[in-house]
Amino acid sequence: MPPEPEAAPLPSGPEDDDEDDDDHGPAPDGPPARPPAPPFTFSWKAFVYVFLGLLGIWMLFDVSLRNSVAELLGTSGAHPGPLYAAIGFGSNYLLLTMALAGAIEMLITAVAYNFTTDWVKAAKIQKWNSAFRKVQMAAIRSGKKDRIEALKPHQQRLARLSGEVSIGQFKGMAITYFLLILIYSWVGLVIVGASSTAQVLTLPGATIDLTGRVISALPIPWWFLIFSLYTIPFSMVFRRVLKHWWLRRYLEEHPPASGAPVPGAAGGTA
Repeated sequence: MPPEPEAAPLPSGPEDDDEDDDDHGPAPDGPPARPPAPPFTFSWKAFVYVFLGLLGIWMLFDVSLRNSVAELLGTSGAHPGPLYAAIGFGSNYLLLTMALAGAIEMLITAVAYNFTTDWVKAAKIQKWNSAFRKVQMAAIRSGKKDRIEALKPHQQRLARLSGEVSIGQFKGMAITYFLLILIYSWVGLVIVGASSTAQVLTLPGATIDLTGRVISALPIPWWFLIFSLYTIPFSMVFRRVLKHWWLRRYLEEHPPASGAPVPGAAGGTA
């Protein structure tokens, strides 16, 4: 007897077709779909940074705005304000007023930089950059293009990480820039509004008028130079102390493993 013919397969329904396409269908052509863009989120910190940065630039070129904002802090007995009440001393001790104003300015600046800068990340990137430069110089001296090309992805990653640290420092710079212009303007208004007797400093063998120019050819008064000299040591001390405190606190919360390098040592002394 001849063999019986095989039964024809049953036609698949729509559900079977979908499953077959999902499991065995050809891969779609073209690049994969991009992930959706993250939704916009409002950050009050970013708003404060941008606002203070733009306000500082505006105050730099607009003298009336600069003086108006500084006068809110108080510049004399006729124009009282919180900062003048705290360290103005009735415009009788201008050197002491400048010293305390410089200390306040540098303290807030150091706190701003410490708040916006990841010192551990900065130290790690500094260490990685130092090690990468040695490997890169060895590859360049070898003259082998494949070794140089192999280092480019690492160089791009280091550049990206360095940019992240720089962005954090720029955030602190926005606060610093605004505060710098504000305090300098306030000190200048306090000195200009003081009596002529208080404006003159009598030193052994010399007399200095704080409103007079250091050099006649340059519009730099003596009070500007003296106040700038006050801020330098305060800036060095406050930044060093706050950085050391931040790194010490980080090490207490994240103790390093035995034999691991200390983060502060990677980026220099704290």
